[in-house]
Amino acid sequence: MSRTLPAHWLERTRRSFLRAGLVLPAVWAASRALAPTPACADPDDATPPTGEGPFFRPRSPERTTFRGPGDAGTPFELTGRVLTTDGKPIARATLDFWHTNNAGSYDHEGFRFRGHQFTDADGRYVLRTILPGAYGGMPKHYHVKLAGAGLALTTQLQFPEDVNAFRIDSRLLIRTATGTGQGRFDFVLG
Repeated sequence: MSRTLPAHWLERTRRSFLRAGLVLPAVWAASRALAPTPACADPDDATPPTGEGPFFRPRSPERTTFRGPGDAGTPFELTGRVLTTDGKPIARATLDFWHTNNAGSYDHEGFRFRGHQFTDADGRYVLRTILPGAYGGMPKHYHVKLAGAGLALTTQLQFPEDVNAFRIDSRLLIRTATGTGQGRFDFVLG
C-alpha cells in the first residue's frame, strides 16, 4: 500500500529543509568560531605554530612602533600578553614581528615593518603599526617569532574578516574592535 503525502505537508517540509540549509551552515560556523586566544588550561591550548615564511630577517631593530612619517596604510595597534599554558605571564619574552606594507610588499633591503621587543613584567606587549596588505594570495597577516621561559614559537596572526575567504585556524585570529584600528592577541606558549 503506497501512501501519498499531502501537498501542504510536502511544501512545509521543503521550506523547513531549505531554511535548515541556510541555518545549519551558520550554526556550524558559529560552533567552529573558537575564542581568538585559547584559554590557559593545558598544553593543548598553546598557540599553534605556523610556517615562518621566506622573508624572516634576523637581527631586527628593537622597537614597538613600526609606523613612520608618511607611511601609507591604516594605523593599527596590537596588544596582548605572552602566557604559559597555566596562565602565568612570561616577563622579558622576545617577540619578533614582521609584515608587509599596506600594498602587500615585504621590505627585502632594510627593516621597514620589522622589529623585536620584550614583554614587561606582566607579559604585556604593544605593537603600533599599520594593517598589512595581502601578499601572494595570502590573507593579510602578522608574522611573529616568540621566545621565553625556555619555550619558542613561530606563528602568523590573521584577521576575522578573512576567515571565510581562507582556511584560517580560528585560534590565530586577532580580536578586533570594529572601526578602531585596535586588536588584541594573547600568545600561549607550551
